[in-house]
Amino acid sequence: MQWLVTNAIAVWLIPPGYLILLMAWGLVRMRKCPRSGKAMIALSLLALWILSMPWVGRSLLNIIEPEPLELSRVPPAHAIVVLGGGKYHAAPEFSADTVSEQTLVRVRYAAHLHRLTGKPILTSGGSPEGAPQSEAQVMKTALEKDFGTPVKWTEQTSNNTLENARASFAILSAQGITRIYLVTQAWHMPRSKRVFEQVGFTVVPAPTAFKTTYRLTLLDFLPNAYALRDSSNFFHELIGIVWYQLRLALQ
Repeated sequence: MQWLVTNAIAVWLIPPGYLILLMAWGLVRMRKCPRSGKAMIALSLLALWILSMPWVGRSLLNIIEPEPLELSRVPPAHAIVVLGGGKYHAAPEFSADTVSEQTLVRVRYAAHLHRLTGKPILTSGGSPEGAPQSEAQVMKTALEKDFGTPVKWTEQTSNNTLENARASFAILSAQGITRIYLVTQAWHMPRSKRVFEQVGFTVVPAPTAFKTTYRLTLLDFLPNAYALRDSSNFFHELIGIVWYQLRLALQ
């Protein structure tokens, strides 16, 4: 229930949620003050256009993306932790739950990193929506069956990044492991790294899925639903960093 409520609130704090609220308030204001109501509607539409531009969404995420991992420039870690990023529920072509597109990108890079380092893997992610299989389980299946990469530990109780960190630390610290490679999307890494370090890990960031482009074209300035998702991810991460900082400070 907490996961559901938290995410329902977050919907209205990031685009397009707060833009819809601004537009709705503008419609209400139209009755008493047409000028300000029209201004609110126009502002929300303009912001929606801007945040839907591929160039804008990509540029926002580039602000928070860290540098890619260069193994030759950092001391080695002792395990690889892969964070879950959602499931593909009841995939008809597989007749089972499997990893989502976002999680698949993380799993692929974790397999690559394992081949380079030989370090054991922990998959982390529960089942916040209540499905029988956890994200950690479907990641383990994908890694072992699709990528031929063994998974040593699965953390299946967490519903968010802070819980990922705490539960993973409980498993790995018992094995004497506190220095880890952390695998997640590049735009998700700043928040994840901060949280994992605050629970006791020494984190070597292993980000993947950077927002890149070959060249700018006219399409980069036309509205696009995928670009709006990128802009939403940017604001979601900023809010998440502040929220977790407050939670940790109050505990």
